Amino acid sequence: MSTPTATTPGTSGQSHNLPAQPGTAPVGRLAPGVLSPWRQVPAAITRPEYVGKPEADEGNDSNMYTAEEIDRVRAAGRIAANALQEAGRACVPGTTTDELDRIAHEYMCDHGAYPSTLGYHGYPKSLCSSLNEVICHGIPDSTVLEDGDIINLDVTAYKDGMHGDTNAMFLVGEVDEQSRLLVERTQEALNRAIKAVRPGRQFNVIGRVIEKYAQRFDYGVVRDFTGHGVGREFHSGLIIPHYDAAPAYSSEIRAGMIFTIEPMLTLGTIQWDQWDDDWTITTRDRLRTAQFEHTMVVTDDGVEILTLPDNSAA
Repeated sequence: MSTPTATTPGTSGQSHNLPAQPGTAPVGRLAPGVLSPWRQVPAAITRPEYVGKPEADEGNDSNMYTAEEIDRVRAAGRIAANALQEAGRACVPGTTTDELDRIAHEYMCDHGAYPSTLGYHGYPKSLCSSLNEVICHGIPDSTVLEDGDIINLDVTAYKDGMHGDTNAMFLVGEVDEQSRLLVERTQEALNRAIKAVRPGRQFNVIGRVIEKYAQRFDYGVVRDFTGHGVGREFHSGLIIPHYDAAPAYSSEIRAGMIFTIEPMLTLGTIQWDQWDDDWTITTRDRLRTAQFEHTMVVTDDGVEILTLPDNSAA
């Protein structure tokens, strides 16, 4: 989860996309659906400190972790990654985004983890579901997935005092070529950024790598929502820009740091609008956008991804 219309919700009977030329992405016209009640978490599962409060007490963490703490973040990250994978399997035409939330919620609870987004600054669900033109922080609701949609699911799990945060894109049915390439290239942008992480390098190198790659395809790189420190806190004070922010963000990357990288690329503008729910962020031109995210720890010679699912060979 990153740090800072039409009038009818999408249903199986009416499209939330305007028609497009073959091979090109449709222009979105997504609107809010209906929210289901707040999902319950078993009482035995430990809550983050912010649950039940209007704001989280965070932003002053050191971002440095011991080996034992890294193990705990890895465990939380694995649960988040597995929950993401479970929900991703259900990204087919006819499924509601609320159903995706239920799947991830139940997986995390069944594995003793609290869904970190639930109750974070009042957020009402256990994952973020960002469909088509939604850049980030979309709220799961009664919206029905349609053939040709692309959707980002963002899942964070909290267990044993640590958060693990990850997200990925999923293709719904037969997706147009322009959208498919956007998704593939956004994942490649994340992969390249991860490879650029080394102790002693400046944080602004990460965004430089992402932006340079995105510019090859004339994609926009969202600037106002960033990667962040994560672990003991859901969002620490550490900010990871996804664009070339030099000379700003020149502090050095150090071994033992944990943070996310989560680039958001767009087919058009990087200007955005926010819905009245105070969460959902869409591209102003309603063109499509994609995002991928991992939590990682800096090692002596590079980085280790902490949000890999059980079946990953990485």
